[in-house]
Amino acid sequence: MNSFEEVMVVGLTGQTGAGKSTVSKVFAGNGFAVINADSIARLVVENGSACLAELEDFFGSSVISSDGSLNRKALASIVFSDKRKLEMLNSITYPYITGEILKQIRSLSANGEKLILLDAPTLFESRADDFCELIISVIAHNDVREERIMKRDGLTSEQAVKRMNSQLSQQFFIENSDFIIKNNKNLDNVYAISQEVSDKIKEYYSLKYPK
Repeated sequence: MNSFEEVMVVGLTGQTGAGKSTVSKVFAGNGFAVINADSIARLVVENGSACLAELEDFFGSSVISSDGSLNRKALASIVFSDKRKLEMLNSITYPYITGEILKQIRSLSANGEKLILLDAPTLFESRADDFCELIISVIAHNDVREERIMKRDGLTSEQAVKRMNSQLSQQFFIENSDFIIKNNKNLDNVYAISQEVSDKIKEYYSLKYPK
């Protein structure tokens, strides 16, 4: 739970390949300021960053490209095949990511934003759910997700399944979220559901903080 006065942070998370980015766009269009944790994850490992130095120290020079940037494919091939190494990656990066998230929440709050959507694939794993008053999870059938991941990231079926298996279970998302959006159908369907959920949250906010 965040401690910013009259600011509501809503967490958006879910299974990889479930279509979370579509939901995020709907909320942005409905007046929510959006913090994108994927963008933050890229920011904290920029060339010369302390986080990147820690990653190189633990995983070795193979995860660093010739230009000094993070070699994401090399790192992914290591961590998605070894659960312990994935956990180590998370333990290194999450403090930097959550620190930047908090910084952005403070900045948006100072600029008068009251409704903030925190779009974070690893919301629970990074403990960023502590910042959130409500949590939305997007889920979809495994075969639908696998196809989307292969198309989105140019992966083989085996690589896509490894990424899917590295995540929390669907049941975990269901049990730990205030809203569940199932995204197995077409875009029109998920747009309509997302609009309905965002309207409900805005109504909840207006009742909690009446003007």
